[in-house]
Amino acid sequence: MDQTEVATTLASLQAQLDMTGIINMEVFYWWCTGLMVIIHAGFLAYEMGASRLKNALASGVKNILAFAFIIPTFFFFGWWIYLAMYNGFVPDFAAAAAGLPWSQYMGPNLTDNASGIFWGAFVLFAATTASIFSGAVIERIRMSSFIVLAILLGSVVWILGASWGWHPTGWLTVKWGFHDFGAAGAVHMVAGFFALGVTINLGARLGRFAPDGTPVDIKGHSMPMTIIGLMLIIVGFFGFLGGCIIYAGNAQWTTIFGTPVTLSAISFNTLMAFSGGIIGAYFVTRQPFWMMSGALAGIFSAAPGLDLYYPPLAFLMGITGGIVTPLVDKFITSKFKLDDAVGAFAVHGVGGLIGIVGLGIFSGFPNVIEGAPNITFFGQLASAVVMALLGFIPGFVVSFFMAKAGALRVPPKAEEMGLDIVEVPLVAYPESVPASK
Repeated sequence: MDQTEVATTLASLQAQLDMTGIINMEVFYWWCTGLMVIIHAGFLAYEMGASRLKNALASGVKNILAFAFIIPTFFFFGWWIYLAMYNGFVPDFAAAAAGLPWSQYMGPNLTDNASGIFWGAFVLFAATTASIFSGAVIERIRMSSFIVLAILLGSVVWILGASWGWHPTGWLTVKWGFHDFGAAGAVHMVAGFFALGVTINLGARLGRFAPDGTPVDIKGHSMPMTIIGLMLIIVGFFGFLGGCIIYAGNAQWTTIFGTPVTLSAISFNTLMAFSGGIIGAYFVTRQPFWMMSGALAGIFSAAPGLDLYYPPLAFLMGITGGIVTPLVDKFITSKFKLDDAVGAFAVHGVGGLIGIVGLGIFSGFPNVIEGAPNITFFGQLASAVVMALLGFIPGFVVSFFMAKAGALRVPPKAEEMGLDIVEVPLVAYPESVPASK
């Protein structure tokens, strides 16, 4: 074999090796996206089980429609926002050109194995924010107003936060050294605080509080369905966290910030935080609902540093989240008479807040993005404030005007009849149990 043949063979082998790396990258995100769909199966079961019989189907349909409406709206403008708004409110039109619906990158393109699969992962993150919000407002919100708010959250608000703090050159990272590996800020804090803003204007379910203001426990119709749903959400989160990693194909994994990471590190810390959350919630509630919600809160409380923590520290963060979140939910219910039906604000909003600020307290880790400041307590705290306001303000303002227009909540008579008959209309278990209970 002469030198020319050797060179040709080596070039062919290199091309095959490069293509294998690209295909492996595409396959990795394909399965991450598939696992993330399980999150929505979990939210579906979780919220249906947490609803009374007369509202079970409406709660599930709400999740299905949020999923369906967010996918096209995220295609038409959500992805563009992520690419355009990393500097704040001034768009970079040149950088965002690839996200325009008519761009060559936004459709079948045999030279581009990356754009569609990354868009797919991000649209599942978007749908997750809507599902987080959905649980807080079950049993009394109008379906139409929920869909409008879900689109606002999933295709505008959270992706703006992602562009600011979960983008390689987002201003929170570049200016303040913000670090949030598992999207505790852009996904969980933004969605949790958005839910809080809407819940204030939506008001409590009929009968949730006695005339003297004492909270009255409203039990869902199937606690087993709720617990299984929560477990499915946790299964799906392994896809979610996989989607938080950049797979280069021919080099070490990195975070979305460009810092090195391994699946091994994420495995250690996710499982430690998961168990810590269950144990923490068990200490203060003894309730299976809060034990599984505590598992979620534990993961969110460690999520920003899953790529950095020594596993016992992730366990400690998980215990903290598991203890604090049910107490916060109890406090806002009894003190402010807010009816967050599944504790979405406490689990996601406060869990994410613990995670982001906690990384600032415990971390002396440097960011390795060139020119970015190190991770600091100030940077994490200030970024957490930004994420909280970004979620709360649009949720509160838009729902306020909807409430004033009488478009936010179903009439009292419809609420008493149940939303399955009014909004679906079907009953969940027509042959076994009366749907009016």
